[in-house]
Amino acid sequence: MRTVGLLLFDDVLMLDAAGPIDVFSLANRYLPADKHYRLMTISPTRKELRASNGLRMFADYSIEEAPTAYDVLLVPGGPGAYSGDHRDIALWLRGTVDNCCTYGSVCTGAFLLGEAGLLDGRRVTTHWHYQERLATRFPNAQVQAEAIYLRDGPMISCGGVTAGIDLALSVLTEHHGKSIALDVAKVLLVVTQRQGGQTQFSPMLSVPTGENDTQMQAIQRYVIDNVGIPHTVSALAEIANMSPRNFSRVFTRETGLSPMEFVLTARIDSARNLLESTDLPLKTIAARSGFGSTRQMRALFSARLKLSPAQYRYQFG
Repeated sequence: MRTVGLLLFDDVLMLDAAGPIDVFSLANRYLPADKHYRLMTISPTRKELRASNGLRMFADYSIEEAPTAYDVLLVPGGPGAYSGDHRDIALWLRGTVDNCCTYGSVCTGAFLLGEAGLLDGRRVTTHWHYQERLATRFPNAQVQAEAIYLRDGPMISCGGVTAGIDLALSVLTEHHGKSIALDVAKVLLVVTQRQGGQTQFSPMLSVPTGENDTQMQAIQRYVIDNVGIPHTVSALAEIANMSPRNFSRVFTRETGLSPMEFVLTARIDSARNLLESTDLPLKTIAARSGFGSTRQMRALFSARLKLSPAQYRYQFG
């Protein structure tokens, strides 16, 4: 019998916690009794907890009473994971993970691993909305933007919310093979392996506000507002009243993208919006978004999002 521990705390995101636990619970239906998962929840104290959605709950153990070894130990996310004082949790995690075969985080639970010093030198992922914040707060972590879930040695992490189910299914596959994981996935009406990564869910560009724009922000807005027309470095530099070389240098420094990388990314975001909100033919979407052809749009979607435009429309349209 394998043990699965789940850390709970105030303001935990319920789906981060319930998704993985339900995977292992459902797996027990298909496993012989001696191979069942023993599921247990742990919290800083035995007091009542309230999830971020308002549901109230109690953990099985406080961190003082809890077992000190687990086959799998998971830390879910939620607002409570990246705010407040978690020194007690960090201390407990540091003293426990060495006795775990596998440990890790769901979504912003990665912040709690970071507070415990467990992310240093490790590859980790979290929900796309919090990746930059995680990388800034824990600069020694190797934050992977694209991964839905990943493993680095004994540590696992995932993008969050429903990705916790993906993470648990991957662990189940490691333990008992693909067949059991597929049985559980069918019950949950999910797939065992998603197509693409987190980029397909997140906006690729943050549109400037338009208030007190810098010169480079004004150029960004111009490109986004006129994404369907041809753009060249020389033409954009002329608008900025700069030489092409100096314009490219300043634009890249301020945006992190070269001018033409920004243009292509803006075109992809434009096409994504049209695929999500209209039934326009792919040829029309390609033209309106400034692609030279549907073939070029398809190639860029496959390279950046790991999905074709048709697949993207099927998933999000």
